[in-house]
Amino acid sequence: MSVNAVTHLNFRGDARAALTFYQSVFGGDVAMVTYKDAGNVQEPSEADQVMWGQVAADNGFRVMAYDVPARLPWNRGENAFFVSLRGETPEEITAYWERLSDGATVLQPLGRAQWSPLYGMLTDRFGVTWVVDVVVEYDGS
Repeated sequence: MSVNAVTHLNFRGDARAALTFYQSVFGGDVAMVTYKDAGNVQEPSEADQVMWGQVAADNGFRVMAYDVPARLPWNRGENAFFVSLRGETPEEITAYWERLSDGATVLQPLGRAQWSPLYGMLTDRFGVTWVVDVVVEYDGS
């Protein structure tokens, strides 16, 4: 038996655009169920918003998202969480970085760090902060 954790992002009306963007960055398949699809429309203006959505790529990348209904509290927050994206090669991480950077604010330019040959941090156009790096065994020196 195995278990995994998947980042689940909460939006107020931007889940469809965010999932579509992440699919363009990471590839894979995007699946979405709207409130209308699920027969759970409580506010007509939200019928076509995402009640459940995910991007699933063959390389193992997964992210889920939904639109928080107006009747529920929602606060985007400033830094409640980061999404950590770790790859095996600098080329792989650089390619994802370049795509995620479209419309993003770079917090730490992609470059060498003590723990990784390539590390960077950015906040994408949807307000999600991504920490990206190349995975290497940390030797503490």
